[in-house]
Amino acid sequence: MLGTATHAQHLMLGLGNAKVEAGLNFGPTFFLGDLGGKVGKGAGFIKDLNYQLTKLMKGAFISVYPNEWIGLRVAGQYTYVEGIDSIINTHGVDELWRKQRNMDFKSNMWEAYGAIEFFPTMYLMRNDEDYDPRFRPYIFGGLGVFHFNPRGTLKDQNGNVTWHDLQPLHTEGQGFPQYPDRKNYKLTQMNVPFGGGFKYIISEKVNLGLELLYRKTFTDYIDDVSTTYIDGNDFYANLPAADAAIAYRISDKTIGLVTPGVGRYAPGTQRGNPNNNDAYFSFLFKLGIRFGDGGYGNDSGGGYGGGSGYGGGRSGGYSSRSRGSTRCPVRF
Repeated sequence: MLGTATHAQHLMLGLGNAKVEAGLNFGPTFFLGDLGGKVGKGAGFIKDLNYQLTKLMKGAFISVYPNEWIGLRVAGQYTYVEGIDSIINTHGVDELWRKQRNMDFKSNMWEAYGAIEFFPTMYLMRNDEDYDPRFRPYIFGGLGVFHFNPRGTLKDQNGNVTWHDLQPLHTEGQGFPQYPDRKNYKLTQMNVPFGGGFKYIISEKVNLGLELLYRKTFTDYIDDVSTTYIDGNDFYANLPAADAAIAYRISDKTIGLVTPGVGRYAPGTQRGNPNNNDAYFSFLFKLGIRFGDGGYGNDSGGGYGGGSGYGGGRSGGYSSRSRGSTRCPVRF
């Protein structure tokens, strides 16, 4: 139910004087995994990105603000990620080893999370009744859940490409009795989203923002690559014949670049790097709208343009003194 408090002006959902904001976000998303990468043996974060594989993430969020320096956010988002060894630019043998591996994958990604937002400047100035800025930096962190499903390609002798779900193929022997230390991975898992950004308040109800959202995950199998190659015969010992034939081919697609004529790697040869879990991050552009009669501003005013004129705030925002002296107060 929507209701308006006589003095505090807010959205009444049993939240006291808390203010509610909802909005949309979208922006480029990048995957950090075992496949693809830049020159050399690989580097960290943005130094190892193939920018041509940039994808678009889109989603929505709702935030509740008990006051102007802390908020509680829930959000849901969708994108897909991709990794391809064949697009690596080669400057030496380190890149050629990855191109010789010749793996690829793509996966849809769905996620939902809850997080706490903290606005440090608003906190530090929380006792200043006239402090009500448009530019508001923040940091945040929380806990989320995401779903993925890696798929890889096979190409027939006529050049026709088919896509196959990789998790049911156990490409590194996950779940096989021959590899008791390799558990089959789940397609829905927890992650830890965190990052920072800023809001710029453009009116009583509306703000725009820019945010870096990074997700720490607890799996190295978003791209289905983590440890070493297994004996191809183990697929036929553990899977139906049709699945085993696909798994045998798709688990090792080696092409002879560094070692001409090589067809398959020996069991135990490195396939991925198990020392670093996969991750992904986004730069998000955000549009937020506050609901109810309480706009932006400090704890108990009407916000920008709220009940006490432009700014609202704890004692009139930008403030009631300015409102009494001029009809067109300075906005910055």
